[in-house]
Amino acid sequence: MAMTLSAGPTQESVRVGDRLPVLKGQFLSKRDAELPHASSGKVALVAMGFTYKSRFPVEAWGGWYRATIGSRTDVTFYEVPMIGGLSTLGRWFVDRGMRSGTPPDLHEHVLTVYGGTGDWKKRLAYSAERQDDAYLIVLDRDGIVRWLHHGGFDESAASDLRSRLMSLAETKPVPTDHPLAPRSAKP
Repeated sequence: MAMTLSAGPTQESVRVGDRLPVLKGQFLSKRDAELPHASSGKVALVAMGFTYKSRFPVEAWGGWYRATIGSRTDVTFYEVPMIGGLSTLGRWFVDRGMRSGTPPDLHEHVLTVYGGTGDWKKRLAYSAERQDDAYLIVLDRDGIVRWLHHGGFDESAASDLRSRLMSLAETKPVPTDHPLAPRSAKP
């Protein structure tokens, strides 16, 4: 059964301040996964890739994350290969290859998504000229988008990203019964 995204009928661009539309897939551990729910209560860096070659910048960002921030328990990282077209027919082969090439302790941080890639390309302003980029999204504890970037790894963007992640992680969560709490966080 292929897991696909589900998010309302329109695919408007994701902007800073928006709640991340629901993105459904499966972790390499074979457990069903859904963002932003999987990151609830933590600041999250999501690195999405749409082509085979995009795995290189996605992995570079992931390596940077693990080396600089990975020891924190209040920040998490998800690598999200977006697999569409005929590649969906080779799901078993693709998943098997990713599982064997990824250390088991990272399997709960790789969320594969089959189908719905066109909608997410629209949401993230994907372009053919930048098809092999990593598309990065920072989410706060409530699943609200706080930073967007696409491209290969670079020190300037990494410095900005680190500052953003640390600032969000060090901000105390607002209790859900507080009048300033996001409506989506209230019971």
